[in-house]
Amino acid sequence: MTDPVYRTILLFDIERFGKRDDVEQAYLRRMLYDVVDATLLAAGIDETSRLRADRGDSVMELIDTHVSVPALAKTLLSETPALLHSKNRLVADSTRMRLRTVLSAGYVAVDELGGWVGRDLNHAVRLLDSDPLKAALKNRGDDWVLCTSDSVYQGVVSNGHLGVRPEDFHRITVETKEGPTVAWLHGAPTDPAPDAPAADAPADSPPGGGPFAQHNETRVKGDHFGPSGGTNGNLTYDFGSFPRGERRGGRR
Repeated sequence: MTDPVYRTILLFDIERFGKRDDVEQAYLRRMLYDVVDATLLAAGIDETSRLRADRGDSVMELIDTHVSVPALAKTLLSETPALLHSKNRLVADSTRMRLRTVLSAGYVAVDELGGWVGRDLNHAVRLLDSDPLKAALKNRGDDWVLCTSDSVYQGVVSNGHLGVRPEDFHRITVETKEGPTVAWLHGAPTDPAPDAPAADAPADSPPGGGPFAQHNETRVKGDHFGPSGGTNGNLTYDFGSFPRGERRGGRR
């Protein structure tokens, strides 16, 4: 296995992709590529600074560390919704594309089979497939929703760079067997499930089991997995390639 390298991790996933027929899926994939490419171009990211993994209904981008994450976050918040709107206004409802997006960062290594592995990658994929993110997109009129990892929120979003408003995000917690995964969801919070038992509230919560006033927090129980395969524990995703100029492990 090669040494892990640090990358910005950007994930996009199409809502209800499996419910479309082959023709609609092919069209949606072309739309997805157009939106992702235009987003990254607007953020000043060329093809030499990123590596794509295609997962059918989703794509993952590993982006070099010299690329500005604040500029990418600003572009995601401004350009991506506009790009989606311009595409969707010209198509029928059956080919309307709605996207879940995750912006994260961390270390990724290549195993002896050429697959990409790493807990930071697993974390990002779990966020992409989490119930809070799915519910946010389902319950909103917009065609897009963004979630950031806690590290990206604390290191980038919370600083209030131009075009990135930290007050527009709220904290969510996705609980798995390995422990809680904290992230930040853009947009107004949704209420926790009404049937969630009070016993599940943290020991230091205020009376009644509600969240502290300084956080808008959503808690979800159960495991969440990647959008295209993967298993519990340390997940492995075989995308078969790695950035130019870096060592490659296993088969290509």
